Amino acid sequence: MDFTSDNAAGAAPEILEALSRVNGGTAASYGADDVTTRLTRRFSELFEREVAVFPVVTGTAANALALATLTPSHGAVMCHELAHVHVDECGAPEMFSGGAKLVPVGGAAAKIDPRALAASLAALPQGVVHHVQPSALTVTQSTEMGSVYSIAEIEALAEIARGRGLRIHMDGARFANALASLEVSPASMTWKAGIDIMSFGATKNGALAAEAVLVFNPDLAKDLAFRRKRAGHLLSKMRFLSAQLEAYLTDDLWLRLAAHANAMTTRLAAGLAQTAGATLHLEPQANEVFVRLPVSLIKHLRDAGARFHPWPMPGDDDQARSVRLVTSFQTSAAEIDSFLGLAAG
Repeated sequence: MDFTSDNAAGAAPEILEALSRVNGGTAASYGADDVTTRLTRRFSELFEREVAVFPVVTGTAANALALATLTPSHGAVMCHELAHVHVDECGAPEMFSGGAKLVPVGGAAAKIDPRALAASLAALPQGVVHHVQPSALTVTQSTEMGSVYSIAEIEALAEIARGRGLRIHMDGARFANALASLEVSPASMTWKAGIDIMSFGATKNGALAAEAVLVFNPDLAKDLAFRRKRAGHLLSKMRFLSAQLEAYLTDDLWLRLAAHANAMTTRLAAGLAQTAGATLHLEPQANEVFVRLPVSLIKHLRDAGARFHPWPMPGDDDQARSVRLVTSFQTSAAEIDSFLGLAAG
C-alpha cells in the first residue's frame, strides 16, 4: 500500500526487455544510433507533424532546458503558483536560463486562471526596462493537484499568452495520465492547442529513467542540442534512453499503463468518498487523490503499513489533516481494497 508517488513504482517489463535488447553489440554514441533515429520518427507520427526530440534523464532537466530555450535571462516565465518548476526544482529553470524570473499565477485546482494570467501580464508592461519581460507560459498536464486542463482551457491560456508574444511550454510529467483521462489525440492537446515545446514524461509511468523535450516549432530547436550538451544531459549511450521511450510508445503501452493508474485512483477516490470523516478536495481526473482525513485515521493507516505523504491544505487542523495518495501502473485493486478496508475500520 505505497501511495507516496508514482516514482516509487518500478519499470514496466516491456521497457526492461527493450533495454536488454539494445545492450547487445555496439551502437553509435551521443544520439547517432538507430534507436534514437526511429524514436524521432515515432514521435513525429504520434504527434502528426515533424517533431524535434531530445531525450534526457530527468523531468527537471527537460523542464529547465525547455524553458531556457524560450526565455532570455531578462525574461519571465508565467506559471501556476503550485507548478513543479516553481516549487520543486531548486531553481533549475532560473539557472539554465541564466536568471529568468518565474512569476507565479493563481487558479483553482492547480490550473492557471485566465483572468489571473491576464492581470499578471498587465502588471509587467512591455518594453519597460525596470521589469522582467514575459517570455513564456508553462502549463502542467496533468496538474500538481491531479486535475486536467481541457483542450479549450489550454487554448484560452494560449490565446492570452500569444497576445503578449509569449511561447508556451507544457510540463507533461504525467502527460499520459492526462491523455488517458481526456481520450483525445496527443496533437490536439499540444501543438494544435498552442503548445510550442513540451517535456514528455515517462519515468512516472513505467520507464526506468527517461524523459524527452519535444519541440513542435523547428525554429526553437536550433540551439537546444547545445544547451543539452552544456547542461550535461547528452548521454553518450543515448540508445538506452531512446529504447525506453520507443518501448513506452509501442502498442500504446504508455496509454494502457496510464489508464490503469487512473482507474486505480478512481477506485480509491470512490471508496474514500464513502469513508466516515474523509473529505476529497476535488474529484480526481488523473492518478492523484487529495483528501482530508481524521488524524486518528491517518495514524491507523500508517500503523498498518500504508504509505503516503502529508499535504497541508487550508482548513486543516489538529483533528483532520490532508494527505496525497498517488497510484501507478503497478498499483493493484487488492492494494486499494486493503487500504479502503482499513480506512473503514
